[in-house]
Amino acid sequence: MPVEENGQGEAVPAVSEEDIAGLKEALAEEKTRAEGYLANWQRVQADFINYKRRSEQEREEFGKFANATLMFNLLSSLDDMERALASLPVKLANLTWVNGIRLIERKLQASLETQGLQAIEALGKEFDPNLHEAVRQDAGKEGVIIEELQKGYQLHDRVIRPTMVVVGNGEAAEKEEN
Repeated sequence: MPVEENGQGEAVPAVSEEDIAGLKEALAEEKTRAEGYLANWQRVQADFINYKRRSEQEREEFGKFANATLMFNLLSSLDDMERALASLPVKLANLTWVNGIRLIERKLQASLETQGLQAIEALGKEFDPNLHEAVRQDAGKEGVIIEELQKGYQLHDRVIRPTMVVVGNGEAAEKEEN
């Protein structure tokens, strides 16, 4: 291997143009590899951040709707209490034990509402198949709910039971026009 002097009296190995070109090529390859590793690392980091966000959203969603089955099952009892209280004879309506049952019903409703349960408004509204279940049509303004047969409920903006309704078929509107 040829040796050159570096100007300070020290001997250094002589470097040829081929050696310099080879070193530049190796450096370029290593830079490319390092850039690839950096890009992969950044992609994995972004995937991990997305995974964390999705996991957090799923955990929140699970927490919100964990009691949905229990609430759905309680709705039939709540309906029964409402029907029983609505059908009380007038002479029993003001008895203290009846008022106690009304209080229990209101407490049950309030407890369910604090958990995110909301009754779906239906009477007099436009029929919405996402919120309502049409059982039949009757004389009334077309597409408008004229009777509510069973209350519907939403839990955190998700319908857990649609409202059973009777929808107007437009016959009454035709009679009024004639």
